Amino acid sequence: MNTLLSIWNTIQTKLFPSLEKELDPLSEKEQEFIQIVTLLDLPAHMKEYNWRGFGRKKKSRPALAKAFIAKSVYNFATTEILIEYLTGCKNIRQLCGWELPSQVPSSPTFSRAFNEFASGKLPEKIHEAMVKKHCGEKLAGHISRDSTAMESREKPVKTPEATPRPKGKRGRPRRGEAAAPKPRKRVELQAERSLEENLNDLPTVCNVGTKKNSKGYKTTWTGYKLHLDCIDGDIPVSAILTSASLHDSQAAIPLAQMSSERVTNLYDLMDAAYDSPEIHAFSEFLGHRPIIDNNPRRGEKILMDPATKSRFAERSSAERINSYLKDNYGGRNIKVKGASKVMTHLMFGIVSITAMQLYRLLL
Repeated sequence: MNTLLSIWNTIQTKLFPSLEKELDPLSEKEQEFIQIVTLLDLPAHMKEYNWRGFGRKKKSRPALAKAFIAKSVYNFATTEILIEYLTGCKNIRQLCGWELPSQVPSSPTFSRAFNEFASGKLPEKIHEAMVKKHCGEKLAGHISRDSTAMESREKPVKTPEATPRPKGKRGRPRRGEAAAPKPRKRVELQAERSLEENLNDLPTVCNVGTKKNSKGYKTTWTGYKLHLDCIDGDIPVSAILTSASLHDSQAAIPLAQMSSERVTNLYDLMDAAYDSPEIHAFSEFLGHRPIIDNNPRRGEKILMDPATKSRFAERSSAERINSYLKDNYGGRNIKVKGASKVMTHLMFGIVSITAMQLYRLLL
């Protein structure tokens, strides 16, 4: 927190006044952009994207990374709108690193840089480093876990037909004859595997997802599902992108593994979709206290006591982050195709939200 406070004071007392001497007066969005970029420590993450002297020199990747942050902050729908804005707005263009309008790269250059960032998982690495640096040493009270639908303009991949199981003998097995073992579910295997193995096992193709809305009606969408872990203060600490059809419970243990490497928390808050013995057990294995809304599919619904219910109300932070991302940071403007590119687009928004929520803790 001392590091974060020092950065905040430097921005407020030195950086903003010096920039306003060189630029036009800064708008609120421009100040937000400066605050986010200052916290990202981009130079430490851009070494692998530097030009190494072979072929034509590439356009500045740090400048392009800042431009994609600006696209998220301003919630621009397309890269073309971003380029037009950079060409006409002196402040944000120079803050990215281009003095003249003619220096702003073309749309294909932005596309090539975005592909490089997606391949290298740049925003994901930035987010992980930022969370570990500013949240890793502190104790978090709650982790709120939730998922949200992410619509994409892609053709959904057809679900392959399930391989028919070999027919066994009808009726009960004979005395002394062992029954055929049932195949283990994914959530049962996840607790025994590493995070990398679990992530590789999750489907990431674009397909059709279905869920019930707040009014109880079924809704469908084509695209993906973003799974988030957030701590107190509405700070997202982990994110996983999967196919839209994947059930929320399938991503719970990988998310828990990812978050446990970044922060230390006491309680895991989840809705009824995560009510599974395996998820309860893994949360306790990590030393956490799981508070999961009871799913009445196994019988009568078990209500929480007043104290637990009051603590469970903190889970709304995950829903707020989903709302921030969709309404203000590009979550509804997914124009790229493929899981890696969609994740990169969303993570630029997650990085921006994380930085701003960290600053808000100081106010």
